Amino acid sequence: MNQVFDFFFEAYQQTPTHQIILEAIAFVFGIASVWYAKKENILVYPTGIVCTVITVYLLWINEYFGDMMMNFYYSVMSVYGWWNWSRKKNDKYIVPISRTNSREKIIGFSLFLATMLVTYLVYKANDYDIQTVNYIDIFTSGIFFTAMWFMANKKLENWTLWIFADLITIPLYAYRGLGMLSLQYLIFTILAIQGYIAWKKHLNNNLQTA
Repeated sequence: MNQVFDFFFEAYQQTPTHQIILEAIAFVFGIASVWYAKKENILVYPTGIVCTVITVYLLWINEYFGDMMMNFYYSVMSVYGWWNWSRKKNDKYIVPISRTNSREKIIGFSLFLATMLVTYLVYKANDYDIQTVNYIDIFTSGIFFTAMWFMANKKLENWTLWIFADLITIPLYAYRGLGMLSLQYLIFTILAIQGYIAWKKHLNNNLQTA
C-alpha cells in the first residue's frame, strides 16, 4: 500500500502548495462533472468548466501543450454543451440520448485527425522536443476531442471513447508525476463505464416505449 501511495504522490514533495491545492480542486470538480454526465444532469458543464480551467493552467506551466489544448477545448465545448443540453421545446428537452449515425461517425473521425494535426503543430510552434509520451498525448487528444463533441450532442459513443482514452491517460499522468490527475482518470474510467451502462439502458428503454 505504501508503494502505491508513493507512486502517486511522491512527486508532490517538490510541488508548490498552491499547485497542489489547485490540482485537488480540479480533482473534486472533475469527478463531480463525470458523475453528473452519467446522470444526464446539466451540472456536468459548470463543474466541468471549473475543472478544465484549472487544469489548463496546471498543464500550461508544466508544458504539456497537447493536454492543455484539450482542456481549453473542453472549456469552450462545455459552454456549447451547456446550451445544447438546456434547449427546450414545449417544456421538453430537445436533445435526447442517441447513437451516432454514419455522418456523425465521419465527422468524429475527421475531428480526431484534425485534432492530432493541430496538437502536433502546437508542439512544433513552441519548439518542443517531441518524445514518445508527447505522441501518446497527441493521440489521446484526438480521442478526447471527439468524445467531448459526442457528449455535447448526447451520443452514446462518447463513453466508449472516454473509457479508451482514460485507460491510456492513467499511466501517462502517473509517469509525468501528476499522481492526483492519474488517480482522477482512474475514477473517470470507472464512472465512464457506469455512464455507458446507464445511457445505454436509458436508450433501450426509450426505444421499447417508442
